[in-house]
Amino acid sequence: MNIKLFSKNNCVQCKMAKRFLTDNQISFEEINLDQEPTAIDWLKEQGFQSVPVITSEARTIVGFRPDQLRQLAV
Repeated sequence: MNIKLFSKNNCVQCKMAKRFLTDNQISFEEINLDQEPTAIDWLKEQGFQSVPVITSEARTIVGFRPDQLRQLAV
């Protein structure tokens, strides 16, 4: 499964989401908006206004939502 985590530095929910994915051995690609600001435009075009945003082929999760993140491990 191709999972992407869009995050920013100094974002507590982003750190929690990253830790959750790592602790549950869910592989993901992190896209840090502070290091790759061009990704901000794509997120805005998709209608997102905050991070973290976690995307996969099947779903998109906004914010730190352990209940929904667990479903990515299935």
